[in-house]
Amino acid sequence: MATPTVKTNLSGLGRRLVMDGILAEEPAQKAFQEAIKNRQPFVALLVEKKLAKPADIANAASAEFGVPMLDLGAVEIDTDIVKLVDSKLVQKHHALPIFRRGKRLFVAISDPTNLAALDEIKFHTGMTVEPIVVEEDKLQKTIEKALEAADTSMQDLAGGDLDDLDNLEVSAGDDEEDLGREDVDDAPVVRFVNKVLLDAINKGASDIHFEPYEKFYRVRFRMDGMLHEIAQPPIALAGKLAARLKVMSRMDIAERRVPQDGRIKMKLSKTRAIDFRVNTCPTLWGEKIVLRILDPSSAKLGIDALGYEDFQKQLYLDALSKPYGMILVTGPTGSGKTVSLYTGVNILNTPDRNISTAEDPAEIQLPGVNQVNVNPRVGLTFAAALKAFLRQDPDVILVGEIRDLETAEIAIKAAQTGHLVLSTLHTNDAPKTLTRLADMGVPPFSIASAVNLIIAQRLARRLCQHCKQPLDIPAEALRKEGFTDEEIDSGLTIYGPRGCDNCNDGYKGRTGIYQVMPVSEAMGRIIMAGGNAMQIADQAEKEGIWDLRKSGLKKVKDGIIDLAELNRVTIE
Repeated sequence: MATPTVKTNLSGLGRRLVMDGILAEEPAQKAFQEAIKNRQPFVALLVEKKLAKPADIANAASAEFGVPMLDLGAVEIDTDIVKLVDSKLVQKHHALPIFRRGKRLFVAISDPTNLAALDEIKFHTGMTVEPIVVEEDKLQKTIEKALEAADTSMQDLAGGDLDDLDNLEVSAGDDEEDLGREDVDDAPVVRFVNKVLLDAINKGASDIHFEPYEKFYRVRFRMDGMLHEIAQPPIALAGKLAARLKVMSRMDIAERRVPQDGRIKMKLSKTRAIDFRVNTCPTLWGEKIVLRILDPSSAKLGIDALGYEDFQKQLYLDALSKPYGMILVTGPTGSGKTVSLYTGVNILNTPDRNISTAEDPAEIQLPGVNQVNVNPRVGLTFAAALKAFLRQDPDVILVGEIRDLETAEIAIKAAQTGHLVLSTLHTNDAPKTLTRLADMGVPPFSIASAVNLIIAQRLARRLCQHCKQPLDIPAEALRKEGFTDEEIDSGLTIYGPRGCDNCNDGYKGRTGIYQVMPVSEAMGRIIMAGGNAMQIADQAEKEGIWDLRKSGLKKVKDGIIDLAELNRVTIE
């Protein structure tokens, strides 16, 4: 039987279903458009309309995306695993956690292209999320049973806890009024919070976690990408600490049942101020509060401080010098995408350019740049902000993240019509970014003509230059890591961490590892021919583009990072 020819711009799963003969092309196209219009998952719509059998869809998705498939009917669901993800997230994204192996969480999902679901579950659990393809009809039934079983035990436990929190509202509010007054700035809670914030800045932390538990309370700093416990204040202070931070962030101190967002500005001197982005999240034993430290000076470090190799830096500068087109930065949460983008924006920030940014929220404030915080609750989405920017005579547009087809299409059209567009996506490397756009539904020709450059990146901890020590690693082990015989025979020295008074367990600061890939004409032809990420990666290798692994090995060779750290951030 001949493989059907797909003439439309169908991509990803829809294209696979047509090519496998599971679905005719016209119904597939209509279903795809209807799913976008109704904001409904494509797979759920196919099953609801009975356009294809759930088993056939699952088999096609597994084969197309290389994701393992599982029969949910043969698995006993552990309610303790289900509880790792909030029930609202499970229902919202139609994704059910079913196994856990250490820091890896395996999630049953009928559409593995739903990266927003996987990203959000990863954010809320702090674990690496691995998708497993299952049949849509079985997934729906299993979710209903699992949530019913999990809720029975969770509600009993959470109900009393929330009541206890309510009893503290009045005293917490009174305490906050006192703590916010200048005449009690020496109060123990105020002094403790101020000391924690200053310590975090002095130690170069990127985040501060205030975490209440049943028996204890802890404060942790994220330094060089890793969390370290720095204090355990008395559990009795949990409510006062939360209230103090909420007053400083101008949040509603009486609201304890839903997450809140706020900001704190701390002036260190007349010329330097640090912003903290604050988020509260109601947990089982109180409100967990996380502060992200936003240092505006990080955008002004200069491109030389970010860790690009000389030729990679030049490719980025060449793309920034073009009057139109798109530059995409990709990588996981916390990989430094915002700093990379803002370093480029800072270079472009001259009086003769009109620069507008849409973010969720704006983390780094730059004078001379028109920054907008998106607010979906009032209709100010990324797409709506982009449409407004295009009516304001822009030269450069920064979109915090391309999350959906509408945003992608507007950004692509802006890049094609004389604007320089910078944005981010969540993919593992540069070649997969091009196929991710195609999977979202962007026509291949538009991708090939609009995207100029893709930067994939990771952040790795630097070895402390004061105490790093040479390691004795066998030549065979070095070959397996990716070093060539020439490099090994030339007297290669590999360093590892030791630890001293100048560093954190042998590491001090972080550096970027980059894959900087200009989109060439040959890559454009592969995209338009419906090629996959592997074909694009092969073409990039032919053109001499370094992948993340090769860039990281160069930094290991130079003694900047160690092999363990490279493997931590580059091995999927």
